[in-house]
Amino acid sequence: MLVATALPAAGSDLLQIEGPAFRAGWRVRLGSGADADAVVRVITGVIASVDAAMSPFRTGSEISVFNRAETTDWQPLSSQTLATIAEAQRIADKTRGAFDPTLGGLVGRYGFGPITAGPEGAIHDLTVGAGGARKAHPRQTLDLCGIAKGHALDRCVAALESLGLRTFFLELGGEVATRGLKPDGTVWRAAVERPLPGQVAPQCVVGLTNEALATSGDLINSYALAGHRYNHIINPQLLAPSDTALASVSVFAARAITADALATALFAMGSEQGPAFAQAAGLDALFLSRDGPGLRQDITGRFADRIIWG
Repeated sequence: MLVATALPAAGSDLLQIEGPAFRAGWRVRLGSGADADAVVRVITGVIASVDAAMSPFRTGSEISVFNRAETTDWQPLSSQTLATIAEAQRIADKTRGAFDPTLGGLVGRYGFGPITAGPEGAIHDLTVGAGGARKAHPRQTLDLCGIAKGHALDRCVAALESLGLRTFFLELGGEVATRGLKPDGTVWRAAVERPLPGQVAPQCVVGLTNEALATSGDLINSYALAGHRYNHIINPQLLAPSDTALASVSVFAARAITADALATALFAMGSEQGPAFAQAAGLDALFLSRDGPGLRQDITGRFADRIIWG
């Protein structure tokens, strides 16, 4: 059930609206004068559209139909799916292949996804054209879970702006995007969770203005077996789950789709290569790595400038 609640915040009223999305949830905070019904309508519309297009868990989604078609012929895809694939290819280039959504079969093999076919080729073996895409390998599959949520968040932002809203805080499955300032004139704040079992507490609190923040980690989607830690993020170099001391990566970017994919790629790189790459690329990122009973913190770019507490 969707719930709309007015919450007091620093002398002003904030309206908080929340609901389910992608096996998690969404929530938006904005001025109390907003039309809650309109907000619910546009956000749930975006979520339903993205889920129908890119969920590998839905047998009838565009991406599931694409995956089942063992052909190198052109296949029709919506503009949102094609735009997401194009951004995936751009991030794959930027990260030297550390982001590759054609490895969904390995994600499934380790128990984290519904795709069971072995991986074929790489993300650049897909050709994207007007109205569709074409595989180079007939059995190639796509798992866009490492980027689709960011795409959905960007579309939710655009949908709220279409309602005339210019100041809000929007969270979708742990990823955040903001516009403007809070009604009291201060920046919106988001907590980066401390990624250790049994420790529900923030590692730090950051301020956001007109930008997005995404985090990838292994706190929830992971398990230990025979001395190894297995999680849902595949290292394309090893063709196996990333297995380093890295526990989470948080990344700022102008768009949520970019932050989402970069966080996934940097986590796949691991606790040493990831920070080195982010520093060289000028990415604003926070790496939290397991260090005995605690955490080691590596900060790159201008991430430190946004930390308000911690």
